[in-house]
Amino acid sequence: MTASTGDERRRRTAYREGARVARERMHREAPLDAEALARLEAADVLVVPGSYDHVELVLDSLATPYTRIDPGALEGARLRPEQLLVVNCPGHLSPRALERIRGFVAGGGSLFTTDWALKHVLEPGFPGVVAFNDRPTGDDVVRVEIREHDNPYLDGVMDGSDDPVWWLEGSSYPIRVLGEAEVLIASRELGERYGEDPVAVLFRHGGGEVLHMISHYYLQRTELRTARHRVSAAMYAAEKGVSASPEAAGLSLGDVESAQTSARLLANVMAKKKRSRR
Repeated sequence: MTASTGDERRRRTAYREGARVARERMHREAPLDAEALARLEAADVLVVPGSYDHVELVLDSLATPYTRIDPGALEGARLRPEQLLVVNCPGHLSPRALERIRGFVAGGGSLFTTDWALKHVLEPGFPGVVAFNDRPTGDDVVRVEIREHDNPYLDGVMDGSDDPVWWLEGSSYPIRVLGEAEVLIASRELGERYGEDPVAVLFRHGGGEVLHMISHYYLQRTELRTARHRVSAAMYAAEKGVSASPEAAGLSLGDVESAQTSARLLANVMAKKKRSRR
């Protein structure tokens, strides 16, 4: 087994454990969201695959059904307002597909995009709201902080002594806010190094909304910066009031903490979308 294969197996295991913690906490703290998440059908979540990011791996860890749709198929796809459309980085889409997405969001649909889709989807499709600041990042890892604590999408994402660090893919696109966009998650380290601190932004367009994240949503590595990060994953489960999984043996708290924060955010988005359309 090569080092890269071993690292990938570790990340997938960390995501399964992080998603398990997220689901158990949601059942306890937000049972209506947990029930809505369990009712999701494959047609509710459409995923446009990317050559770089793989949000579908986070969906797999949450055991959430979804439907893959090729970029070219978006031009003629029947998109419905109750759906969540995920566009992975890089987001190379035709002008006609962008027009369909813009109409989909205006009609009540939800769009979730990552990294280079900032330039390829959001700038041309929703001009004047957010943009790439032309200062691509290095391969880096930064601490992240909640900016909008009252936003329901952030329920259970970070609390207490949580101190997650998120990966920045080399040449990730920092987000410059130009218009009416809410910064949900930020990073002081990101701002200091690359000029803009937003990590996750949310904005409305017509009856729908757009959520965008810098870098790759499937975090391919983390850093164990503190003594707390380096303790066992079982300690993280204990912090969150859930039982530890035997599968998590050998993982660190930092591995699972980073995975749980991204898994819970996506779980919240999907559950609240499902509840809003009931």
